[in-house]
Amino acid sequence: MKHAWEGYRTYAFGMDEVKPISKKGHNPWGGMGTTLVDSLDTLWLMGMKEEFYEGRDWVRDHLSHDHVGQVSVFETTIRSLGGLLAAYDWSGDEVFKVKALDLGERLAHAFESPSGIPYGQTVLNGHRSMNAGWTGGSSLLAEIGTIQVEFRYLAKITGREEFKTKADNVFKIMNTKRTKDGLYPIYINPVNGNFANNKITFGAMGDSFYEYMLKCWLQGGKKEDYYREMYDAAMEGVHNKLVQKSTPSGLSYIADLNGGSLDHKMDHLVCFMGGSLALGAYTDPLGIDSPRAQRDLQLAKAITYTCYQMYARQPTGIAPEFVNFRAGSDMVPGNARFYILRPETVESLFILNQLTGDPAYREWGWEIWRAIEKFCRTDVAYASIPDVTNTKNRQDDRMESFFLAETMKYLYLLQDPDTEVDVLRKHVFNTEAHPTRMLDLVE
Repeated sequence: MKHAWEGYRTYAFGMDEVKPISKKGHNPWGGMGTTLVDSLDTLWLMGMKEEFYEGRDWVRDHLSHDHVGQVSVFETTIRSLGGLLAAYDWSGDEVFKVKALDLGERLAHAFESPSGIPYGQTVLNGHRSMNAGWTGGSSLLAEIGTIQVEFRYLAKITGREEFKTKADNVFKIMNTKRTKDGLYPIYINPVNGNFANNKITFGAMGDSFYEYMLKCWLQGGKKEDYYREMYDAAMEGVHNKLVQKSTPSGLSYIADLNGGSLDHKMDHLVCFMGGSLALGAYTDPLGIDSPRAQRDLQLAKAITYTCYQMYARQPTGIAPEFVNFRAGSDMVPGNARFYILRPETVESLFILNQLTGDPAYREWGWEIWRAIEKFCRTDVAYASIPDVTNTKNRQDDRMESFFLAETMKYLYLLQDPDTEVDVLRKHVFNTEAHPTRMLDLVE
């Protein structure tokens, strides 16, 4: 972390990202210090307080959203708003609350649709929201359902209840449209709230909608039953419709469903499900010893093992963006063999290790970390790689902010048994690995 932060600080401080090979800064997120804001709580949790307060000073003196135009509501909420909120929750520094409120007010314009289903894009320095052309005007399931943890926390610390109301309303609308198997298509019309396609996935564009069902229920002190009921219904659907086993090794995976037919692939993004299922099992209202919780915990462990194998079976020891499952040959890397420093597998390793105490997860995480260190490290930071099956390949000149926000944080927490972070009793991580306290614990 010191190596990567120093590279960012030297070559790109205050910019969205550092280019880890050409050693330049660039602003793919509109120029709001995305890597800096995304990294703050990682610096805090690693005890890098000097670097944290240098970042805080930049936020205080230079962070502005006045010049930022059209942004992804989802990405800006989970990275920037989530980063500011977690920095505030851990440090108590009012600077972060002030900046978070300014950003939250701008992002909240996205809720101004006829149905209350938010648009995917909004203009931070204007008052216009829209959906990207490539979605055909639809909002995306993951994007409408992965802003609640942040807006609910913002409501709590500011007393602005409308943030929570607007965010919760999305799930209330979706609850009225719950399908018989609890699973949801990924395209939603923001005008009438109806589904606009029939693809179901726990990978890209679907994933964190299901994660936040559980996390909002935990964040709210397990009082808002509709969140837990939606989560349990969806997990039934996963078991009944999507879980498959590979041959010959019997690896469990979660397939996609396209118009009723299974697509036997699994995104790296799906690997969050190991941690999510385990957390759901340990907090099951029926108890951890209930058949349902034990079933979900068993699947949590099985999916996480598969995700570890996605790394272990590649020549580099690093997982590709997705794998295809083929009869007789288990998993095969698809046509997207790149690794962009994604965190989902180590996220599940951390959660399972904290909940079960099983040291295997720590060992697997160490293996993954050593592979990242070997193939992704550059002179100044860490880089994505284009092909995980090629041990001789070049690196790509990109380091996403989530590498420092998520991948590094989860790898560190996995090896830190004395951490204050407590996923069972105290903290809720947003989908960008920003932990804030459960709302009843916030003064």
